[in-house]
Amino acid sequence: MKTIYNTLLAACALLLLYSCHSHKEETSEKHQAEMNEVLLTPEQFKTVNIQYDRVKERVLGLTIKATGMLDVPPQNLVNISSPFGGFVKKTELLQGMKVKKGQALAVLEHSDFVQFQQDYLDYKSQLDYLKLEYERQKQLAEENVNSKKVLQKAKSEYESMNAKVMGLEAKLEMMNINVKHLEQGKISPLITLYSPINGYITEVNTNIGAFVNPTDVLFKIIDTEHLHAELTVFEKDVPKIKIGQNVKFHLVNEEKEREAEVYLIGREISSDRTVRVHCHLQTEDRELLPGTFISAIIETDTNRLPSLPDEAITSINGKNYVFAKKVSDSDEYHFEVIEVEKGESESGYTAVVFPEKFNWKSAEIVVSGAYDLLSKLHNTEEEGGGHGH
Repeated sequence: MKTIYNTLLAACALLLLYSCHSHKEETSEKHQAEMNEVLLTPEQFKTVNIQYDRVKERVLGLTIKATGMLDVPPQNLVNISSPFGGFVKKTELLQGMKVKKGQALAVLEHSDFVQFQQDYLDYKSQLDYLKLEYERQKQLAEENVNSKKVLQKAKSEYESMNAKVMGLEAKLEMMNINVKHLEQGKISPLITLYSPINGYITEVNTNIGAFVNPTDVLFKIIDTEHLHAELTVFEKDVPKIKIGQNVKFHLVNEEKEREAEVYLIGREISSDRTVRVHCHLQTEDRELLPGTFISAIIETDTNRLPSLPDEAITSINGKNYVFAKKVSDSDEYHFEVIEVEKGESESGYTAVVFPEKFNWKSAEIVVSGAYDLLSKLHNTEEEGGGHGH
């Protein structure tokens, strides 16, 4: 009987020990699950100001830093001047206005414009008479009625007048005066200046009533459709640069990242041992202005790595963590704690290696407020008995 009692007592002890061990494992697993997640109340979420971003693939560590400016080809930058002096009678242009090719920019007025047209009509009339006279003398010369001297004089006078008419036609063409309308008797003291390209007005240097000379620049027009980036690269880095390489750049005091492509590499080294690299923008942006300074990175390798902004990666006890957005309920916001390995860092971004089971391509990662979540996680660990990752 005593043996049976001892056996039952031992069995109860083993059952109690197993129960305690099982409860301890469940508690440990529950605690571990809690340590892999951070919870915020709606009030805490508003205070922290959480912001998310996707993981993006970038080329880091195999790049060349460069500076430069935005520019346009010479044919896309036009100075508008008048071929002849005159008074500005009409213009409605303002800096920043968009204009189309062939659009009227200004109307000028001057009595000289009338004189040019009168001279043309006068010379044209004389030319017709001299042409007939020359043809008549030519015919008489063939019949040996007149002398060669008379024929030569008629020819000289005709050709001289023809040159004057052609010269005046060229001037009238520069003044945008229609010769056919003029020959119908339509004389005007006005000439109109037209835009030779599509673009934007960047300078207006005149006003109504002002007298302008042919050397005066009245307007400047820039067509930003073919805006490009002119980069300055140090001589030692030039061998690494190839046509077609991707370029990431941003404007000074702007965080927005834009892309371009290496199009031409300069063949001359300047006095400061640098070379110009011409890059075409991947996407046209009419809001950009020529002359704007930029900072750029030329990607010399195509190996792209998952990366995040530096502020998205937190560190504690020698380990690195990021926080991924999880499905939240109405009472709490849930964030998954992901341990990662850091790689190359450049221009505010760091390459990261995620656990194999984590689907980083579809995840939304906390990029602002990550250290607040780390602080919350650390406090939770301490409340749970000091356990850490």
